[in-house]
Amino acid sequence: MTNTTQATDTAHTHDERLPEHTPRLNMAELAPEAYKAMIRLAAAAKKGVDPVIYELVQIRASQINHCAFCIDMHTKDALAAGESVERIVQLSAWEESKHFYTAKEIAAIELTEAVTVLTDGFVPDDVYERAARHFDDKELAHLIAAITLINGWNRFAVTTRMVPGHYTPGTTAHRPAD
Repeated sequence: MTNTTQATDTAHTHDERLPEHTPRLNMAELAPEAYKAMIRLAAAAKKGVDPVIYELVQIRASQINHCAFCIDMHTKDALAAGESVERIVQLSAWEESKHFYTAKEIAAIELTEAVTVLTDGFVPDDVYERAARHFDDKELAHLIAAITLINGWNRFAVTTRMVPGHYTPGTTAHRPAD
C-alpha cells in the first residue's frame, strides 16, 4: 500500500464515523433535586482536593467505568487547566508509567481504583495507608468524596447514555447536550 493510498483510506474512514447514540433520558430535567445534590457534592469535594489530582481521579475512575461522557469532560477540563496530553494518555496505564506522576498522585490513583472497583471486596489497607501518608485527614476525606462523586456521575452518565463530545470547559458540569 502506498502512502497516498494510506492517507486516502485514513481520510475515508474518518469521514464515515458512526452516528451518535441517543441519550435515554435527562437526569437534570427528570430528577432535578438529585442532580442538584450531585452538583453541591461536586463543589464541596473539589474544595479540598488539589485541582490536578481532582482531574486525574475523575479521569481514571471514568476510564475504569467506561464512561465516555465523563472521560471527555474531565480530559478537556484537565487540558484547559494546563495538564499535559502525555500524562492524560498515560493515566490508563499508570502502573507502567509511574514516572509521569508524583507519589501523592499515584496514591490518589491507587485509592481511586480501589474505591471504584469494590467488587474485590474492600479497599486494601496498604492502599488506604499510602493515601493517608500523602494526604492529611481533611484532604483524604475530600479525596474520598471526589472519588465517590465521580463514580456516581459515571453511573448516571453510562445508564442514561449521555453523549460525549459536546462538552466545553467552563460550562455547567455534567450537563447533557440540549
